[in-house]
Amino acid sequence: MNQASSPFPPPPSASPRKRKPTPHFMLAHPAHWIAQGFGSGLSPIMPGTAGTLFAWLSYAVLSTRWPHVFTAANWLVIIAAGFIIGIWACHRTGQALNSPDDGSMVWDEIIAFWLVLVLVMPASLKTQFAAFLVFRFFDMVKPPPIAWFDRRFKGGFGVMWDDIVAAFYTLLVFAFWRTYW
Repeated sequence: MNQASSPFPPPPSASPRKRKPTPHFMLAHPAHWIAQGFGSGLSPIMPGTAGTLFAWLSYAVLSTRWPHVFTAANWLVIIAAGFIIGIWACHRTGQALNSPDDGSMVWDEIIAFWLVLVLVMPASLKTQFAAFLVFRFFDMVKPPPIAWFDRRFKGGFGVMWDDIVAAFYTLLVFAFWRTYW
């Protein structure tokens, strides 16, 4: 008896396979383009770090080129709007990739590192680099409660939120550093 004529339903298929993020995939929908950091998340090596570097570069270029537009107050509005848009973009992209928190989605790093930069600036290049290293440390190591948030909150909000907590930890380190040194 073949499976087509079997009285029993076919066995459930394995979970959908994870899609490979590619430039073609990224350009297929605006949510992918945003979630994957305008291509920075497609880096084959440490995409989260590539996304954070993109955040740093874009912040520096935009703030230097148009300082009257990219003020601290405007950056905070951009970051708030970017967080909300990121929930949608990362959720949609995670679903399309069959990977809810895919490494290629770096919009969370971009928004969180912009937040770090807007609150530590003005700062020397050395201080900005230190902020980059501290943020990457917290984003990769995920000390409590970052790991708890990462496990507890899923979908686009979960993707975005754990990096905001990593940004908060980074800012806490800088607050202590500026206060006591």
